[in-house]
Amino acid sequence: MWDSLTRTLLVLTFVTGIVDAVCFVGLGSVFAAMQTGNVVFLGLGIGGAPGAELLPPVVALGAFLAGGLGAALLARPERPGPAGLRFALAVEVTLLASAAVLAALLDVEPRQGAAYVLIAMLSLAMGLRNTIARQAGDPSLATTVLTLTLTAFTAHTPTGFASQAELAVRIAAIGAILAGAACGVLLLKTSLALAIVAAAAIVLALALNQASRLNRWRARPTRPAS
Repeated sequence: MWDSLTRTLLVLTFVTGIVDAVCFVGLGSVFAAMQTGNVVFLGLGIGGAPGAELLPPVVALGAFLAGGLGAALLARPERPGPAGLRFALAVEVTLLASAAVLAALLDVEPRQGAAYVLIAMLSLAMGLRNTIARQAGDPSLATTVLTLTLTAFTAHTPTGFASQAELAVRIAAIGAILAGAACGVLLLKTSLALAIVAAAAIVLALALNQASRLNRWRARPTRPAS
């Protein structure tokens, strides 16, 4: 039904739900991926809303921007599209796995040093992936934000309506992030580390699948020039 890249982006959208559930529920009312929410939280903190803090959204926003900048600086002509996505997956696996180890070894409490380190690592991973995913696929399927996806239901085509195939992808993206968030909360009931490990394992599986596809493509016999 969908090509390999679209399926990969949808699974990454599911992972986004897990990661944001980890941050919001386990690390203290902040998002690693949904930076619009962090801007609102920052505004609430500046305005002095009860319970709103400045540091968590600042850390998340800064790390996310750093990830996006890193992706832009590391992007090279030899890594276009899916090749760049494979690179981003490898970096994301490394960051998520490292965060899982820290979560397992440290006593992580919201609004404490270890929590801020994890927020930074997860936001860094999401920022890098968001930039690469937007370059590799449909801009309305960015894996870390749904505003464009929701808008694209009516604003994508000249007639004002998306095609049936486009609608199916966008509905799947919304379902993926919804399911990911629910799974993240369920995993957090066992442990913070387990939730991050699950996210890392899914991204690792995607990275290995992408590498396998690349190896099969390279192994194809070439036809002699006529």
